[in-house]
Amino acid sequence: MDLKEIQSLIKFVAKSGASEVKLEMEDVKITIRTGDDEKRSDNTTYVQQIPVNQPMQQGMAPQPVAAPAPAAADAGQAPAAATEDDSKYITIKSPIIGTFYRRPSPDKPNFKEVGDTVAVGDVLCIIEAMKLFNEIESEVSGKIVKVLADESSPVEFDQPLFLVDPS
Repeated sequence: MDLKEIQSLIKFVAKSGASEVKLEMEDVKITIRTGDDEKRSDNTTYVQQIPVNQPMQQGMAPQPVAAPAPAAADAGQAPAAATEDDSKYITIKSPIIGTFYRRPSPDKPNFKEVGDTVAVGDVLCIIEAMKLFNEIESEVSGKIVKVLADESSPVEFDQPLFLVDPS
């Protein structure tokens, strides 16, 4: 299998959204792991090519190969898992799939900024789904510490949108 065929395979796997693909042929064994695992925060694709007839050497490690990740998957991916510092905060997550907006219209200010205090029932953002604009209200009181989604980006169900400090 030559380099162009491997690169085509990497592109195909990245577009498919699969997190791991194993391919065994008569003389080559290939494993492709994409950066979709929650344990990895980068979007690097790892390709490990092992000749079947030869045992793997102890010092041999998978070599990272840069691969284009699909734009839709990048935008829809949740940020890396909360770090230890973020564990004291409450995460407000998306209740639906749609497009995330921080303001009611392009010429209006954002509903809430980092550092603003929110109360239960305050509108934090809008998520557009099927031409319907759904106001997302806060279920907790506190102070907004971080906005985790980008303006006008697609969001998935249960994707973290905001971090709120309840103290």
